[in-house]
Amino acid sequence: MIRGLLFDLNGTVIDIWTDEGDPQVYRVTANYLDYCGISIAPEQLKEQFAELNREQRRNSPEKYPEFDVVKIFRDIILGGISPVRYQVLNHQAESAAVVFRAVSRRRLELYPDVCGVLDRLKADYQLAAVSDGQPLWAIPELRSVGLEPYFSPVVISGDFGFRKPDSRLFQLALDRLGLHPQETVFVGNDMFRDIYGASQTGMRTVFFKSNQGDHRYHGAEPDYIIHHFRELPQALAYLSGKDAPSAV
Repeated sequence: MIRGLLFDLNGTVIDIWTDEGDPQVYRVTANYLDYCGISIAPEQLKEQFAELNREQRRNSPEKYPEFDVVKIFRDIILGGISPVRYQVLNHQAESAAVVFRAVSRRRLELYPDVCGVLDRLKADYQLAAVSDGQPLWAIPELRSVGLEPYFSPVVISGDFGFRKPDSRLFQLALDRLGLHPQETVFVGNDMFRDIYGASQTGMRTVFFKSNQGDHRYHGAEPDYIIHHFRELPQALAYLSGKDAPSAV
C-alpha cells in the first residue's frame, strides 16, 4: 500500500534555469557588496566563489558533499571587512547569497499540470520533498511557485552538508513522515541522485524524464517512467497493481 510520495524539486516539479557563469552575476553581487563596504572586483569574486566552493567539497568528510553558500560569502566578506563590522557579517553573507541567486536566475516556473496533479494526490497520500540545494534559495523558490503548502517535510541537502544519492536524506524524510520505504514512492528527474539514491533505501521510484537531470546511470532502474507530470497518477495506479506498465 502506497501511503507517501517523496518528490525532488528542481527538474521534477519546478522548471528552473540558473546561469552562474554569466559575468553579470558577479558584477551585480560585487556592486551589492560595495554598498555594504566590501570592495571586491567581479572577476575576483568569481574566482573566490569557485575556489571556496571547491575547498568546501574537498574538506568535507562526506561521500557526496554539499556546499554552504552562506559560508562561502561569509568567508569572502570576512576578507574585506574590519573587525568593527563583524557583527553584521552573517546578515550580509545571506543577503549576498540571495542577490547572487536572484541575478543568476533565468527561469522559475512549474512544469505543466503540477498543481492539478498534486491537488488530486494530496487527498490520498502524504507528500514530502527531498531535494539538493541551498535552503536560502530553495524555500523561497518553493514559496514563489506556490508549492510550499503541498510538502511536509521539506528536506534540503544544504541543511545537512551532504547531498543525494546519500540515503540519509531520504531516510530523514521517511522518519519525519513515520513511514517505511515500502510504503513510499520517490519521484525524481535524475537517474543517479534520485532513482539510484531512493532505490538504495528500498523505495519504489518514478522517473520523470524532464528537460533536466541525468537520464542515464548504470544500475539505476526506475519502476515507472513518465514523460509528462500528468502521467503520475497512472504510474501510481500501476505501482499499486491497478494499471498497465509504462512505455519507456
